[in-house]
Amino acid sequence: MVSKKKDTNNQYQLDRISSMGQVAAGIAHEVKNPLTTVKGFLQLFQEKYDDNYTQVALSELDSALAILGNLLQVTKPEMDDEVIQEINIASEMESILNLFLDRQYQVDVMKEFRDTNVTIYGKRNQLKRAFFNLLKNAFEAIPDKGMIRIQHYMEEEHLIVTVEDTGIGISEDKIALLGTPFFSTKEDGTGMGLSQVYSSIYQFGGRIHVESKPEQGTKFFIFIPIHKQGVSLLNTIEVVADPNQTLEDFVISNLEKIHDQLLQEDYEISSRLKEIEEISDISLKKNVFALIKFVFKNSPHELITFAKSEGKKWAKHTLQLNLKLEWLQSLRKVLWDFIYNYYRVSNQEFTREDFFHLERRVNSSLDTFIKQFSISYNQFKDEILRTQREMVEDLSVPIIPLTKTVSILPLIGTIDTFRANTVNEKVLRQIEVLQIETLIIDLSGVTFLDSAVLNHLFKLFDGIELMGCTAVLTGIRSEIAGSMLKMGLTINNSVIKKGNLQQALEALGFKK
Repeated sequence: MVSKKKDTNNQYQLDRISSMGQVAAGIAHEVKNPLTTVKGFLQLFQEKYDDNYTQVALSELDSALAILGNLLQVTKPEMDDEVIQEINIASEMESILNLFLDRQYQVDVMKEFRDTNVTIYGKRNQLKRAFFNLLKNAFEAIPDKGMIRIQHYMEEEHLIVTVEDTGIGISEDKIALLGTPFFSTKEDGTGMGLSQVYSSIYQFGGRIHVESKPEQGTKFFIFIPIHKQGVSLLNTIEVVADPNQTLEDFVISNLEKIHDQLLQEDYEISSRLKEIEEISDISLKKNVFALIKFVFKNSPHELITFAKSEGKKWAKHTLQLNLKLEWLQSLRKVLWDFIYNYYRVSNQEFTREDFFHLERRVNSSLDTFIKQFSISYNQFKDEILRTQREMVEDLSVPIIPLTKTVSILPLIGTIDTFRANTVNEKVLRQIEVLQIETLIIDLSGVTFLDSAVLNHLFKLFDGIELMGCTAVLTGIRSEIAGSMLKMGLTINNSVIKKGNLQQALEALGFKK
C-alpha cells in the first residue's frame, strides 16, 4: 500500500506546472490572437474559393488553437468558472467507461468499487475530464489485448482511486516527468492529457503516485481528500436578457453560448463526438441548434421527424448510442442552467405553476426526442442485422445453378443444428423459386455431422422429394458412413448416391 505521506515529487510537479504556466499562458495568449485572426480571414476566403487546401489549413488551425486552449486550461485551471458540486466518483467512472465500449472488446476492464456512497466536493467536469484522460491513456497504452483494473475505496480522510493497465509501461526515469506540458511517451502525444490530470487533482488538494515497469504496465494512485461543505446546485452564467424578451427568444439568441457551455459541460464526450464529426457527415452543432429550436418552438411533429432522421443517421455510421444519450443529458442540464439564469436576470414574474408547466414542456420534448431517436436507431440496426443475417444464410447455403433445372449445393465446414435448419429452409425455398428439378448436395467439404444434424438432413431429403425434385448426394466420407451405420440411419431410396462430385456430374450428362 502506498504511504499517504505527501510526496515531495507532487509538490515539485505542481511548482513546475505553475512556473511553466506563467510563461506558457502568456505565450499561448499572444499566439492564439493572431491565429484566430488568420482563421477568420481563411473562413472568408473559403466562402469565395472553397477548396481542399483551405479546408486542410482550417483543420490544422483548429488543432493548433485546441492545443493552445488546452495549455491555457492546464496552466490556469483556477480560471475555470465551473461551480462547486457534490460528486460521486464511482458513478462518474461508470459513465466515463461507457465512452470506451469500442475498446472493451479487446481490453478487459476489472472494477473493484467499494465505499461507493462516498462523495466529494469540487468542479465536477474538471474532475471528469481528468479521469477521462487517465482512462484514455490506459486504453492507448495497450496496443492489442490486455486488462485495466480500477479500484475505488475510502481510507481515513481520503478517497483513493487506482487505474492500472497491462500496457507498454514507462521507464523509471520518465515517471517524474509525467504531468509536464508537452512531455509524452507517445509519438504523436502532446502531454496535455496527463498535464490536465495532474493539474485538476492538485486543484482538488489531492496527490498522485505512479508505479510502472516497461512492458508490464502502469498503475496510477489518485488520493482525493474528503471535505464536507455546503454546495449550490445552481450554475450562474453571465447572460443578458431584455426585460421584454421571451424565454424562447432568449434561448434562440443564445444558441452559440449554449453550445459553448455544452462543450465545457462534458469535455470527454465532446472530444469523442468531435472525432465522430471528422469521419461522418454529422454536424453536432447544427443538430443541437435544431433540437433546441424544436423544443422551445413547441413543434412536436417536426421534433419526432428530426429524431427519427438523426437516429437512422447515427446507426448508419455505426456510432455508439450511449454517446448520444450522454450528450443529450448534458444538453438537458445546460438548457436548465440557461433557463434559471434567464429568470434570474430578466426580473419576470414566475409562479410555481409556471415552473411546472415549463418543466413538463421542456423535459417531455427532450424525452420524446430521446425515445424516438432510440427507436429509430434500434430499428435501423435491426434492419442491418437482418440484412447481414440473410447474407450469412446465402453464404452458408450457396446454391449454384448449373443449368435451368440442375443446381449444386456444396456444403463446407461444420454444420450445427442452427445451420442445418437454415439449410433446410433455404433449400426448399430455392427449389420453388428457381424451379430446380435436380439438386446435387456435396458433403465432401463437411468436417463433422452429429446425429441431430443427420436427422435434419434426412428430413431435407423427404422435403426435396415432396417438391418433385431429385436429390443427388455425393462426398460421404467413411467416418460419416460409419456413424450412420452405428446409429441405424438409412437414406431415402429416392436419393441418388455418388462417391464424389465428378461422378455425379458425369451421371447427369456433364462431361469433362
